Amino acid sequence: MFLHQAGMDVTVYEQAPALAPLGAGIVVAPNMVRLIRKLGVASELAACAVRLEDAWEFRRWTDGRVLFVQPMGEECERLYGAPCYVAHRADLLALLSRALPRQLLRLDHRCVAVEQREHDATLTFARRTGGTTSVTADVVVGADGIHSVIRQAVASNLVARFSGICAFRCLVPAEAAPELAGRPVQTLWLGPGRHFVHYPISGGRLINVVAFVPAGDWRTESWTADGEIADLRAEFEAWDARLGQLIAAATSTKRWAVYDRDPLARWTDGRITLLGDAAHPMLPFFAQGAAQALEDAAVLAGCLRGSNADSVRCALQRYEHLRRPRATHVQLMSRGRELQNHLPDGPEQEARDARLASGQPLHQNAWLYGHDVEADLGA
Repeated sequence: MFLHQAGMDVTVYEQAPALAPLGAGIVVAPNMVRLIRKLGVASELAACAVRLEDAWEFRRWTDGRVLFVQPMGEECERLYGAPCYVAHRADLLALLSRALPRQLLRLDHRCVAVEQREHDATLTFARRTGGTTSVTADVVVGADGIHSVIRQAVASNLVARFSGICAFRCLVPAEAAPELAGRPVQTLWLGPGRHFVHYPISGGRLINVVAFVPAGDWRTESWTADGEIADLRAEFEAWDARLGQLIAAATSTKRWAVYDRDPLARWTDGRITLLGDAAHPMLPFFAQGAAQALEDAAVLAGCLRGSNADSVRCALQRYEHLRRPRATHVQLMSRGRELQNHLPDGPEQEARDARLASGQPLHQNAWLYGHDVEADLGA
């Protein structure tokens, strides 16, 4: 969409046969909200998401005692010029796809190969209907996710390191959830070896639940793999009873193994570049994967604006120069948070809780939430 706004002839190829409502909750941080405004769909976001008004809070696992509360709402607006929302990924995808002219989207195109020459590049797609299709372009942007095919044309294969944990996620009707979970608050419960997150989405009609636990023998890295509610319930049976009530209200859950990957040494080769998870797959603990992808897209459009078939190589190198250091920093900062969240009760846990009580993460993360990509482009 940023490329289209910048006046470029762009086509989006998507492997799915239809834009189905997949996924669960997502945090739409201020740095992402400001870019959504530039796409002209901020009012649609406000209509379908939940603005975090009261707090971002941490609670103790045994009894729900509040360890820390960070006011959001107006404070977020004052500091960063935008609020923080929580939304259903399907709602976010729907509003973004509506902003993209339908003729620019090609569904049922799964990239299986890419090859470049001096003056262009060719993509080969497999179709569910059978056979393959090839297209030629001046520039190829690989935004094909954590298991990117296009990345193989740019960098050596990433080694996925297993974190030892897995995540359950599920959606609960708000009317069936404890009152605590329906507030416009992102709540994190911290306990030995685990942490549990919940917040309302879809205009408050649903409660998003994400729980990180020891993986055991689970190794499937897929957001669509089915888990068992009984397994999720067993992981938190000794925790505050309100979490048990929330889990009991869920009818199904997904489960995925959490893997880490090192930053790439480069994103670009000639006319091919990478964006989003294909360029910088990151652990979920900073809630910045989608935000960094949108920042990528805005900077890429700014670098390519006014370029031609002969100058795109330089434009792509500039894009990488502007984006790779920041995205890499966020990627590395996303590591290790689970270790602090999962401390066993004792002196280290007490010291962590004391640090939480004295901190102001909304202010401390100004480098993240206040970053101006337009200033990057003007530098």
